[in-house]
This record gives sequence, C-alpha cells and structure tokens, in this order.
Amino acid sequence: MRTSNGSDLTEALADRVRQATAARAPLRIAGGATKAFLGRPVVGEPLEVGGHRGIVDYDPSELVITARAGTPLAEVETALAAENQALCFEPPSFGAAGTLGGAVASGLSGPRRPFAGALRDYVLGARILDGRGEALRFGGTVFKNVAGFDAFRLMTGAHGGLGVILEVSLRVAPVPRAETALVFDMAGEAARRWVIDLMRRPLPLSGAFHDGERLHLRLSGGETAVAKTAEALGGEREPLALWTSVRNMTHPALVASPVLWRIALPQTSAPPELDGCAWDWAGGVRWLAAGAVDPDIWSLAARWEGHATLWRGGSDQVFQPLAPALLSLHQRVKAALDPAGVFNPGRMYEGL
Repeated sequence: MRTSNGSDLTEALADRVRQATAARAPLRIAGGATKAFLGRPVVGEPLEVGGHRGIVDYDPSELVITARAGTPLAEVETALAAENQALCFEPPSFGAAGTLGGAVASGLSGPRRPFAGALRDYVLGARILDGRGEALRFGGTVFKNVAGFDAFRLMTGAHGGLGVILEVSLRVAPVPRAETALVFDMAGEAARRWVIDLMRRPLPLSGAFHDGERLHLRLSGGETAVAKTAEALGGEREPLALWTSVRNMTHPALVASPVLWRIALPQTSAPPELDGCAWDWAGGVRWLAAGAVDPDIWSLAARWEGHATLWRGGSDQVFQPLAPALLSLHQRVKAALDPAGVFNPGRMYEGL
C-alpha cells in the first residue's frame, strides 16, 4: 500500500456545511478552480476543498487508488505512472491546479472514452458530505462490492450540486506497451463511417479525432498488434503529443472561435447540419464552432437524440434543458442530499 502526505479536513468542512445549512447560506465549492468556466455562475461563500488532499490508499497489485478530493490530478497521475499505470478515461486537466475531485465532479472523459469507458465506469466508491454535514460512504474499493444504488456515480458530472466529494476510489489500468498516432486526409463524414467500421473489428484503437480537415487515429496495446494495425491502416505517422491537446481541449480546432458547442450524440448519428465540424469519440462528440450563441442548438441536439453544452461563449443557459420529468427527478435527488440547497446552487440549472 502506498500513501502520500496530505491533510484530512473532513471535520472542518463538515462544520462549514452545517453552519451554511442552518443559515441557508449558499456555498460555492472550489478545488483548483480550473473548471470555473463550465456552468452557470454561482453566488455564495467559497468552500475551499483544495487543502483536503493526499493519496489515502494505492496498491498497484489491486489496480485501485483512493485519494482525497483536493489531491492534484497531476499528483495522482504521477503516482500511477511510477507503477506503469494510468487513468484510462484520460480526464482533462485544464492546468496544474486541477484536482481529482474536480475531475470527478465535472464528469469529463478524454479521447479514450469510446474504447475504454467513461470516468463514471471507473468510480468504485466515494465518500461525500451531504447537506446536513454528514460524511457518507458509497460503494467500495473492489468491483464486486459495487452493488445496489450507485449513489457515488451521481457525483460524476453533478458539478458539486449534490454534495462535497471527500474521497474517491478509482479503478486504474496498466499503461499500454506501445502507442502510435496516425493521420489521414479524409473528410469528416467518410472518416466517421470508416472509424465505425474499424470499431467492429478487434483492433487496438484508443482514439479517433477529426479536426475538420483530417482524421487522427491513435493505436494502443501490445507492440505486435499496434505495429501490424498501423501497417494495415496506412496513413502517416504523427507525434503522440497531438493527443494531449485533444485530451485537454487545446487543439487549434477547439480554441479559435468565440463560441463553441460540445454536442454529444449517438455514435452512429450523422446529422447533416453538423457535417464539417470537428469531432472526437469516433463521432460521439461534435465540436461546433460559431460566431454567436444560437439557442436552437439545444432543440436540434434533442431532435438528434443527444445533448448540447455551451462550452464557450457565455450564456445563462449552458447545459441541455431538462424535460419536465427529468427535471423533477433531479429536484428530488437534490432535495434528498442537499435539503437546504446550499451546494453550488444554480451551477447547472436555475433552481437546482
């Protein structure tokens, strides 16, 4: 078992939550603040969780790591790399201050997601503070114990609206023995159809990104499988560093426009209105650049059986509007875990 130095601020954080609940004073949960751009602005007293940090338990032979929410994501990944292991879901870092809790709260997964699974799939358990200031533990540290109501998975993508994440246990995996990056001159829709066909075959694919002009593929796995697949697919070799920019969403195709939409769709969906835009996740995420905010994008995304997020551009509405029944479910879950509504109120939707 390996641990790292850190601080357990559970009691201090619980006291702050209890005080805020008694006064019905909203709290703005802050770790490294690297994802403050994502979501609606929150008005409230800051609840700093960045000091609640440290690796609690890491046994490389068990492929599980448990760390406090304020632990820098870079510290977690450095500890894993020393054992030739990694987080398969490739969470974007958005800077050195990014924390493990922030990664889980945002629910964001990187380019390996359609091939290895989402962040949510790797969370085995979590310890959280609810709105009463009580520390609750959900799930466990081994997959066979992950049963019943997966309340801990509700924390992934909740943006701090359901509770303060204290600790997270994650399943990790060995680093691939070999990786190669390939690029192809291929139009977006033709590339998407080709990649879908490739995914039906037992190939070591770990990334498929189109920048609007060219298709980029990443292969990860055993040396022989990667070499033979690269030879069979053709294309040109390119630096693996490109995939760091895709993971952290700093690729030139994603930073040039004043407004950027992130539209998640069924992987086989091919809406004509989005032809020519950049995409990731083998077509499962489309990045639509625009000069101004168009509210019709939300209705179009719903028509395409997907959902849209206004990633950049500024608006009071950021996430896909919820259907009435789904909004009611969100409200009931929020009321159960945060009855006074003090955690990041309005971060995702007005009134939540």
